Amino acid sequence: MQGKKYIGLMAVAFTALVACNSNKQSTETKDTTVVAADTSLVSSLAFQDEKLQNIYAAYIKLKDQLVATKLETAKPAATELATALKGFEGCENAAAIAGKIAEAKDIKAQRAAFTDLNVEIIPVFKHAALTSGTIYVQHCPMANNGDGGDWLSSEKKIQNPYYGDEMMECGRVAEEIVAK
Repeated sequence: MQGKKYIGLMAVAFTALVACNSNKQSTETKDTTVVAADTSLVSSLAFQDEKLQNIYAAYIKLKDQLVATKLETAKPAATELATALKGFEGCENAAAIAGKIAEAKDIKAQRAAFTDLNVEIIPVFKHAALTSGTIYVQHCPMANNGDGGDWLSSEKKIQNPYYGDEMMECGRVAEEIVAK
């Protein structure tokens, strides 16, 4: 009986590993798809506060560049986000973190700072007055050496900014922020 349990657990573990690693494609194919997909969905969201609309759009640009593993294009996206955050009261720390992403010398450092950014920014959007659309809070349990990492998306489809094409679909929707 215990042997069957062990085999069952091994099958579940193998399935989870394969699921997170099964969708490897070339970066060129993913880059175009990723950047076009979520960025175009931003226009379907609306906030009562126009500043939040601008922050969210800048955030998605940055997230999409991390998904595409684009160090150099993530820098101006992070700068744009930092500028938008500076104009929103209470987001000074998030603006500083976005600045660190813009100055990072490698994608690994950008992704590590992205975790800190999400700790600051996700609560802002959880309490924002969203008038149309849905924001998906997504979670990858493997990010940050197994500590996990969250991010925001305009679509349910998982496109992991912590691993890019290494584990593009590793993660799940943890929460939905819906218009009220």
